[in-house]
Amino acid sequence: DRMKDQENIILVTRIDPEKADVVLSQFPKAVYHSDARMVVLKIRPVVNRGRGTILIITAGTSDIPVAKEAYLTAEAMGNTVDTIFDVGVSGIHRLLNHHKAIDQANVLIVVAGMEGALPSVVAGMVDRPVIAVPTSVGYGVNLGGLTALFAMLNSCSSNVAVVNIDNGFGAGYMASAINRE
Repeated sequence: DRMKDQENIILVTRIDPEKADVVLSQFPKAVYHSDARMVVLKIRPVVNRGRGTILIITAGTSDIPVAKEAYLTAEAMGNTVDTIFDVGVSGIHRLLNHHKAIDQANVLIVVAGMEGALPSVVAGMVDRPVIAVPTSVGYGVNLGGLTALFAMLNSCSSNVAVVNIDNGFGAGYMASAINRE
């Protein structure tokens, strides 16, 4: 309640449905995004301040909730944001079908679990910043996202920066900072 007088938009991250219901009962204009586990309350219109598009790419469908958190964050910070979902390295042809959108993006956020290879592949395709987001989902020797995190930290692509496991908010925020006019 105290924040609404100071901010244009308020984001509540990692909120479960029961707590979201409490927030929504107090702030009827707020919107709960269950897929991203976020509440967004737009108090005043957000001005687009981005230089270009932030493109969010996921390896698999199970990475989408983290990607949605990044999307909502970057959008709330005044950016044009687009997405490409389920184009991981196990079906690399799907990624290559989106070469034009990838080439046109100003900043890319790449979300992947499993072996975490997709950010390095995307970074090899562009000369712009790629923010890698490891996810805790996956099977095999995922180790709660550590496998993907270690792979992303060890990327040989110089344009890759890595945020913490499942940190869609941090990725969206950093992409927005890079994308400012």
